[in-house]
Amino acid sequence: MFLGLFLAMVSSLIILRFLYKTSIFHIFLKWWRGFEDQFHVYQTYKIPQYNEHYQENQLYRKISVYLNSLVSLDDSDLTNLNLFSGSKSNEILLHFDANQIVYDTFFSARVSWTNEPERDDDGNGRSYVLKIRKNDKRRVLRPYLQHILSATDEIEQRKKEIRLNMNLEGGNGRWRSIPFTHPASFDTVVMDADLKTKVRSDLEQFLKSKQYYHRLGRVWKRSYLLYGPPGTGKTSFVAAMARFLCYDVYDIDMSKVSDDSELKTLLLRTTTKSLVVIEDLDRFFAGKQTAVSLSGMLNFMDGIVSCCGEESVMVFTMNVKDQVDQTAMRPGRIDVHIEFPTCDFSAFKSMASGYLGVKDHKLFPQVEEVFQTGASLSHAEIGEIMISNRNSPSRALKSVIAALQSSGDGRGAIKAGPRLSGSSSGRSVDDSVEPPASVFCRESVHTVREFRKLYGLLKMGSRRKESLDLSSVEKDKEGSRHNV
Repeated sequence: MFLGLFLAMVSSLIILRFLYKTSIFHIFLKWWRGFEDQFHVYQTYKIPQYNEHYQENQLYRKISVYLNSLVSLDDSDLTNLNLFSGSKSNEILLHFDANQIVYDTFFSARVSWTNEPERDDDGNGRSYVLKIRKNDKRRVLRPYLQHILSATDEIEQRKKEIRLNMNLEGGNGRWRSIPFTHPASFDTVVMDADLKTKVRSDLEQFLKSKQYYHRLGRVWKRSYLLYGPPGTGKTSFVAAMARFLCYDVYDIDMSKVSDDSELKTLLLRTTTKSLVVIEDLDRFFAGKQTAVSLSGMLNFMDGIVSCCGEESVMVFTMNVKDQVDQTAMRPGRIDVHIEFPTCDFSAFKSMASGYLGVKDHKLFPQVEEVFQTGASLSHAEIGEIMISNRNSPSRALKSVIAALQSSGDGRGAIKAGPRLSGSSSGRSVDDSVEPPASVFCRESVHTVREFRKLYGLLKMGSRRKESLDLSSVEKDKEGSRHNV
């Protein structure tokens, strides 16, 4: 008898499981929920994507992360789902459709979420709408929202992904976001060791300085100027800083900013823990890039609008800082100046170790001698020579020597080492009152002339090698004649 009852129960569960997986069950469930709704009074709450100041609503972002974590690839009741590849090669992410109703249960109370377009002036925003029974509101609402915040923090901590945000032409202050995949880190950056240690220490101190800044009545932010010739490692440096801090990057293309108002809107729509980057600031001050005014740029750097986002870092890059309006260089607008000179012998040895796997070589003294004459190349130029000859370290070093000799024939001035200083006081960051933070910028791009120059140097090295080979052949012939 008991065995018969047990088998009947198992059969019932199998049938229910089958019905649950069929469209008939879903139709019935949808009908039942609609019928049940007729007997309850509901309260709705809207969570817009942007606030009245055009800043992203962090609660909206957290709810999006939380809701998408509710669905899984193997077990989901939702009918409209979108599949995306993740940051890892074998990762597949599941996101529910914008028009999908998502149900959740908390403390035995059932709630629903929908994602609707926002009826604002530009029509670009969206809103999440939470629907909850009124008799559950007092008991559930606040704990449920706190649960979402806590769960989201855990999810983001487990799979933190740095995003690169770019402004689009005609975007009205909108950002487009993609994964930030630059592989540079402090371990791979070629830089003076002491300077790298100072920067790393400053970044760690900045992360812990929220209360300190607030006690001073200052906004928790920091600004950097990275200056030096193209190809000297500014991009790799800021990418390493971004990865160290795990901050999202906001790269502003000034050529696509229409006016001062749009520049302000872009800044307002950045988030906390952000790295805001503007490249080639010297070109802007030379009047060659955009319609943004000087006052608009200065207000962007340290005006009221710049104080709207905390725990943020601004980074500006330029080739030469002496030609820039000094009003932009004062503390507050630019807190820390870091010089990126052309490659010296110390940096060359680090590059040889990383690019060629060579820590010492019989040609190193000759390379050092050429550097001491004042000849110089950028890190990018030497790195390209090493990459092209990575299978033969000796050939790579000989090519570097030839390129250095051709770059100035020993007549150039010896370049200064990298420096980290305050904007006007001349003190190192160790002595400054505030700790700094960091930021990201894009790859420094060689001009066509520089690439042609480098290509010419490589060709020159190959011709020299050919001439040496020919001369050795002639000597062999000469010797064979004498022997005869």
